[in-house]
Amino acid sequence: MHALLSVSDKTGLIELAQSLHLAGVKLISTGGSAALIAKSGLPVIEISDWTGSPEMLDGRVKTLHPRVHAGLLARQDVPEHVSTLERHGMKSIDILVVNLYPFEQTVAQTGCTLDQAIEQIDIGGPAMVRSAAKNWKDVAVLTDPAQYTAFMAEFVKTSSVSLETKFKLAKAAFHRIAQYDGAISQYLGAQTLTAEVEVFPEQWNAQFVKLQDLRYGENPHQSAAFYRDLQPVPGTLATARQLQGKALSYNNIADADAALECVKSFSAGCCVIVKHANPCGVGLHETALGAYQKAFKTDPTSAFGGIIAFNREVDAPTAQSLVQQFMEVLMAPSFTPEALAVLSAKSNVRVLQVALESQEKKSQGAPSVAPWDYKRVGGGMLVQTPDRSIVDESLFKVVTQRQPSPQQYHDLLFAWRVAQFVKSNAIVYCKDGMTLGVGAGQMSRLDSARIASIKAQAASLSLVGSVVASDAFFPFRDGLDVVIKAGALAVIQPGGSMRDPEVIEAANEHNVAMVFTQVRHFRH
Repeated sequence: MHALLSVSDKTGLIELAQSLHLAGVKLISTGGSAALIAKSGLPVIEISDWTGSPEMLDGRVKTLHPRVHAGLLARQDVPEHVSTLERHGMKSIDILVVNLYPFEQTVAQTGCTLDQAIEQIDIGGPAMVRSAAKNWKDVAVLTDPAQYTAFMAEFVKTSSVSLETKFKLAKAAFHRIAQYDGAISQYLGAQTLTAEVEVFPEQWNAQFVKLQDLRYGENPHQSAAFYRDLQPVPGTLATARQLQGKALSYNNIADADAALECVKSFSAGCCVIVKHANPCGVGLHETALGAYQKAFKTDPTSAFGGIIAFNREVDAPTAQSLVQQFMEVLMAPSFTPEALAVLSAKSNVRVLQVALESQEKKSQGAPSVAPWDYKRVGGGMLVQTPDRSIVDESLFKVVTQRQPSPQQYHDLLFAWRVAQFVKSNAIVYCKDGMTLGVGAGQMSRLDSARIASIKAQAASLSLVGSVVASDAFFPFRDGLDVVIKAGALAVIQPGGSMRDPEVIEAANEHNVAMVFTQVRHFRH
């Protein structure tokens, strides 16, 4: 048997080569891989000796040769293929170990030039991988060091691997080639021969890896699965670890993502309760229990069966309070052993641990988020940069005669952050680090303002002295009149309407403070 090893990432190479050698496999290798194998004391055939042709053009041409590709593509169950190899003095290659030039890592580096990127486009590697994977019944192809251990565990027993293993490796090989070519296409599609770089490339190559199949989709008659980014951002739902509970459903995942992204936007201790992708309660407190009590008090009715997220560790007292209500999913960066013991009594509750960023890291900039947002539409897809949860106070402008008090200003910032995660049209009443009423997803901003007030009344919460956030400008003064009549004394909104003077006049008329942020947060 023969194995051809040609890798950019040398992780585990020597251990693999030693195991193959001990199993009686003859080793063929290229360039740096051959040098490393030879240095370890193992016998290795240089690729130029195997092909009878020298490596040339600074290594650009070394494996693009009939002795390589015929050895990989020859089918052992086709007599003509076998006789052709014999007639030309060629040997079959039974194992191929290849990982590709680090194109993705190179272009991810700051200051990478087009010429540097081009030099990291592998030609011979993908060609060999495709040949081997096409002939998967006869060739085992390894494209990732993570595959080595399992492969050798099976191979050392019988000096072969099963067809199931070979097929699995072949699929992984084609996935890797697709990822690689997609990355090259995506990168080059955004380049020009000037210094300019297009934000959106000519062709979009979105690639994801399946994490799990789901029982069904948004409704029972729909099928669904959960996929993650190839390189998921830390602290996101795709990186969560489930500690207990039933399998996550499609709707669980969608709502949990909304809760997690909202709670991540706060540095202070925070609890967010989400129902149908909208925050129905958000509370700030130095303790997890205090934050939860505030969030739950906002809308106990909607909180039933909700998704709950914390940005602080959940302890036993908090868990004791949580298990008093029905919840679908609970998320936090950590749980004390005592808290997990309490939660275990509710075995169906899905408990997820998500390693959020440290507060020190947050203070240095915005939390890490995925670089793109996607929305599928008929026959195509919308792609945009994400609405990063950055509050730029340098853009804020008080436009009324009355200035917000320090406490009101603090609550306005809180309300503004919450409003970003509420479906448009969004109206959010807050006071003392707690949401009081949330109006979401209405066709009219006036209706959202009314619904938010109704929600507060239903929870027996007074809106007198509260503040209000609106995710987009008030198109008329009527919406503002509603929130002021309900008791709000300060308002934060983007501004930018042709009727801004009319709305400002209404605020002055009622002697309330109003802040324009000059940033809109539509969320459809």
